Amino acid sequence: MIKMNKIAAIIILFLVTLNANAQDKKAKELLELVTAKIKSYDNIIIDFKYTLNNYKENINKESKGNVIIQDNKYVLNFMGVTKIFDGKKNYTIVPEDEEVTVSGLNEKDDNAITPSKMLTFFNSGYKFSWDILQDVKGRKIQYIKLVPTNGKDQRKEILLGIDSQTKNIYNVIEMGKNGTKTTLTVNSFKTNQPLSKNQFTFVPSKYSNYYINKLD
Repeated sequence: MIKMNKIAAIIILFLVTLNANAQDKKAKELLELVTAKIKSYDNIIIDFKYTLNNYKENINKESKGNVIIQDNKYVLNFMGVTKIFDGKKNYTIVPEDEEVTVSGLNEKDDNAITPSKMLTFFNSGYKFSWDILQDVKGRKIQYIKLVPTNGKDQRKEILLGIDSQTKNIYNVIEMGKNGTKTTLTVNSFKTNQPLSKNQFTFVPSKYSNYYINKLD
């Protein structure tokens, strides 16, 4: 009887492992589809909502923003600040302070999630697994759970919500080890839009009264 129980336990463990491997394969295939879809666009324009919550600290914040992305270039408007990256330099424009900070690209910082990386950041540095499927206003959102492989990462896990039909990212939910939860939700997602040839160019004449802070 004991031997039969051991055999049954081994069979159950084998089936559970087999199912887990199948689920992980599904997760990998979906992430590959998302990446391929993102890379197929000439440009992307996103309007988004960002929330930050920490119930222990009684913190609840909500902001809206938008970003235009083409290759590794971007223009981000968020919390009253505009960030422009022209492929070589970053320009952070703060109207409230009438200041522009100019800095170079830190190519050694692979962990920095910039707007140009935020739609494909999951391709390295994470273990992933298949998670829940939710119905959001008639849209089927499939979640993939990402767990950072770097033990020093302050994020406990990330849930990546993907629209099952379009294969575009719907939201990104980050759970911090300190109890902080941040959620970025895509309100609108446009692609291959006509852009000005100077879309990602910083024009100094527009900020003649600003203090220019050059870091390098």
